[in-house]
Amino acid sequence: MREKRLLDRVRNKLRTQNYAYRTEQAYVSWIKRFILFHDKKHPRSLGEAEIETYLSHLALVREVAPSTQNQALAALLFLYRDVLHIPLDEEILPASAKRTKRLPVVLSKREVDSILDQLHGAHKLVSQLLYGSGLRITECLRMRVKDLDFHRRELTIRMGKGRKDRVTVLPGAVIPALKKRQLRYARLLHQQDLAEGFGKVSLPRALAHKYPRAECEWIWQYVFPAPKRSIDPRTGEVKRHHLDPSGLRRVIKAATKKAGVDKHVTPHVFRHSFATHLLDDGYDIRTVQELLGHSDVKTTMIYTHVLNKGGRGVISPLDAST
Repeated sequence: MREKRLLDRVRNKLRTQNYAYRTEQAYVSWIKRFILFHDKKHPRSLGEAEIETYLSHLALVREVAPSTQNQALAALLFLYRDVLHIPLDEEILPASAKRTKRLPVVLSKREVDSILDQLHGAHKLVSQLLYGSGLRITECLRMRVKDLDFHRRELTIRMGKGRKDRVTVLPGAVIPALKKRQLRYARLLHQQDLAEGFGKVSLPRALAHKYPRAECEWIWQYVFPAPKRSIDPRTGEVKRHHLDPSGLRRVIKAATKKAGVDKHVTPHVFRHSFATHLLDDGYDIRTVQELLGHSDVKTTMIYTHVLNKGGRGVISPLDAST
């Protein structure tokens, strides 16, 4: 019972600070695992040493990725700092999870076109934006009507990774489909919802309090709404959510196979391809960094390695002899 009360406090604090629902689920899950790992002891009786032990266990026994270990650490730091208000004075230095240096999967422009040709409707439009704007899948699906600027051909990404906003390019090629098909469909759904006594969409908690009528306004609706209304797990209200990313993953996998592209293609591969193709076209790496929303240019630098053709640009002696 004590554990349940604590996790409820964690959820409430995350919601007051406008964390995404997926982040809430992840943080609560890590805190619960941390408590179970230490035989259900209350975190108040634990500290830096126990956090370090748990994180080392994740790295050495569970062999999790560095990003997974970092997320677990972030969840525990949130618990102690924001919920329990217990300062952690000593540095936490767990065994580091092994970072595997894998180059991202990147498609050629012809492969991108061949896969997109196998897609239809909203799934095709979302995939075009992933590639044409360099978006993460959740950034695209969470996009609101007000985030589109057709005149300036810009997309504003709200609360992206790291809870940061950024602006990226809106491809002219998708504007007709967005205006004439997708937004008309989304508006029709919204009008039907309003007529039936619904029409609400989830908003960050602070905005929902500041603008109590905004959740029913057209500009706050999702560009890619789900076909059916659903119950908001936080409030219990019936609302219109955005498309489920799992559906897009299945469709892209099928389209890749149908297109005859022998690569492991996920929605995120379109983002990798966006960055690589921009650099290949001669755009400055700092510009690409800003468009992708990377906080460190070193993250963007990985795409320069992808551009090295034939082993760092070297011509094979077998080819040179022919």
